[in-house]
Amino acid sequence: MKAPVHQPSSSLIWQILIGIGAALGVWGLIRLAMVFQSPPERSAAVFTATHVQIPQPTEQAPAGMAWIAGGEFLMGCADPRSKPFGGPDPMNDARPIHTVSLDSFWIDKTEVTNAQFAIFVKETNYVTVAERKPKAEDFPGAAPENLLAGSIVFAPPAEKISLEDHYRWWNYLPGVNWRHPTGPDSSIEKHDNDPVVHIAYEDAEAFAMWAGKRLPTEAEWECAARGGLSGSLYPWGNDFRPAGRWLANTWQGSFPTENTGEDGYEGVSPVASFPANGYGLFDVSGNVWEWCCDWYRPDSYATEVRSGGRLIRNPKGPRESFDPQEPEQSKRVLRGGSFLCSEQYCARYIVGTRGKGEISSGCNHIGFRCVKPSTVTPQ
Repeated sequence: MKAPVHQPSSSLIWQILIGIGAALGVWGLIRLAMVFQSPPERSAAVFTATHVQIPQPTEQAPAGMAWIAGGEFLMGCADPRSKPFGGPDPMNDARPIHTVSLDSFWIDKTEVTNAQFAIFVKETNYVTVAERKPKAEDFPGAAPENLLAGSIVFAPPAEKISLEDHYRWWNYLPGVNWRHPTGPDSSIEKHDNDPVVHIAYEDAEAFAMWAGKRLPTEAEWECAARGGLSGSLYPWGNDFRPAGRWLANTWQGSFPTENTGEDGYEGVSPVASFPANGYGLFDVSGNVWEWCCDWYRPDSYATEVRSGGRLIRNPKGPRESFDPQEPEQSKRVLRGGSFLCSEQYCARYIVGTRGKGEISSGCNHIGFRCVKPSTVTPQ
């Protein structure tokens, strides 16, 4: 599925993308120019087995959700650059690797789909951020004709370009939203099982509240995504393509100009198109990014370790956002990578790595899944 190429006016890019520029920084996918001193390197050898406190649920499983047993696990990611498919980035913000203790919880087996989101919208008349006309006060100086509801869409350049110039492969398109994910004339008809996209953080939060759930913390998300494998690069192990099989929807070919679709997809894939991890979760690597409720800071883990000691219990992230690349923007954590992640750029299909997104923006590779606390607590 190729996004249409459209070049908005320069004033639209300047005025509207000011409000979503941070999102583009992520969607150009997170070249972390750290202003903080990187924590000491720790190898994958520090990972030890997950310690489970409550192995089996004693309550009825909510529909479509998987049980994640409470216990301790090691969270974070060693520098993957020396590994095949490890990508070009050191992932400094995913260290130090540290021990986290979590209570038991339930998590959606799949990303929220178009069909599920449509039910929510029908019952609540909810209007997503991408469907709302931008307010003039939020974009001073913008021409009224440029204040059009829309969202950001990936548009592959026609020629090879520098990977430092990520603005070249993103366009803001009026009329794009969850119902029209790749262009104003596109449709989700016959795509009920695709993950819903163009979802801003508040949209995901509204759905979760309606469903009697909430968005996962970053720690909950990573624990569930690991599927019980401690320290593995991917939810299925350390080999990106075991026996030559594609196990996630990612980018193949020369990024960002040509996706060969060797895994069967050039854009989003229906949920559960690839095998589940050890906990029964699908698409926790690739397909679409997923919102977490933690504010993003590159030094979150280092701060938690300094303040929490050996064991950090049910972490909820920092009190406020700070991204040294764009300090004026409020960002939440994104996890899992997307169909645009490549070993040439991003590689955040690696399970312990972190993303970030400006909270008022969506895109055609950002979705979410929800969690629900267990009624059982450790003794």
